[in-house]
Amino acid sequence: MTSVLTRPELTPDRTPTRRHYVMCPPTHFAVEYAINPWMQPGTPVDRALALHQWDTLRRTYLELGHEVTVVDAVPGLPDMVFAANGATIVDGRVYGARFRYAERVPEAAAFRDALALPYTEPTVVNEGEGDLLVAGDVILAGTGFRTDPAAHAEVARVLRRPTLTLELVDPRYYHLDTALAVLSDLDVAYLPEAFSPRSRGILAGRYPNALIASPTDAAVLGLNAVSDGAHVVLPAAATGLAAALRDRGYTPVGVDLSELLKGGGGPKCCTLEVRA
Repeated sequence: MTSVLTRPELTPDRTPTRRHYVMCPPTHFAVEYAINPWMQPGTPVDRALALHQWDTLRRTYLELGHEVTVVDAVPGLPDMVFAANGATIVDGRVYGARFRYAERVPEAAAFRDALALPYTEPTVVNEGEGDLLVAGDVILAGTGFRTDPAAHAEVARVLRRPTLTLELVDPRYYHLDTALAVLSDLDVAYLPEAFSPRSRGILAGRYPNALIASPTDAAVLGLNAVSDGAHVVLPAAATGLAAALRDRGYTPVGVDLSELLKGGGGPKCCTLEVRA
């Protein structure tokens, strides 16, 4: 018999948990190179608008009762705004990032220096919470485009959480956090088409009642969302996903990050969670 605890549709009363987020302003944001299909070098960027949209996201978190720590942007690192890629933090321990592309490599040291917590340097490529999503007692670990699968064993050892490997197959969803959103310890939303057949089977087995996102909502990075267990902050354009979340008892909070989407990022990409 299926436990009620694994049936999110039977528990519509959601309880938020206060979170601590790290963010970095898009002070130097630009699209100067292409390391994912969303990026077209030379695309005009309205930096003032990007800053306004980012600050709206920051203020949204504050209004929801969360703590936000802002780290300084470093000149020459236009993608540092995507703070989620800078580390993975569990129980006050930091597993650092090791970026695949040279353009982003210096970001790892910038976030290491900004996080005043016990820090472990990774030995293999991993791109932080872009591919390492904490879901209750397990870390959902993406691979396929950025993070080396060998990092999954390393992060499990460092952060003392088992990992569940999930393979991405669609280059538009180059990080796990673009294809899957953790809604609560037992509840996720994802796009099946972004995963290999084996990984689809793993997800279906572990989350039989998961919210299945439409390709239309995924295509606006609707799954690049941040949940506190009750409120789900997601791109405003993902209207179908917002309606589905509302049906499950969540409160969707839409934000417009259209300028940062030019770099392939959304709310989650901008948000690194500190789990004390």
